[in-house]
Amino acid sequence: MPAKPKWARLADHIRQQIASGELVPGDKLPSTAQLCQEHGVSTIVVRQAIFALRTEGLVEGVQGVGVFVAEHPTT
Repeated sequence: MPAKPKWARLADHIRQQIASGELVPGDKLPSTAQLCQEHGVSTIVVRQAIFALRTEGLVEGVQGVGVFVAEHPTT
């Protein structure tokens, strides 16, 4: 079985932080640059992970402000 792509592993990590309560609704996620540095991944990987989480309704982006944990997660 092939390993999960880096973006999927990062999305899993953030998903787990939300599930555990480490990140709560309204919390701002670290910036793309911070996530790149912390996880040793590229900007594209971070964007793909955030896109997946947005599609699931777990996070919401605010143009020019950042990405936040959704107030009412759909999962």
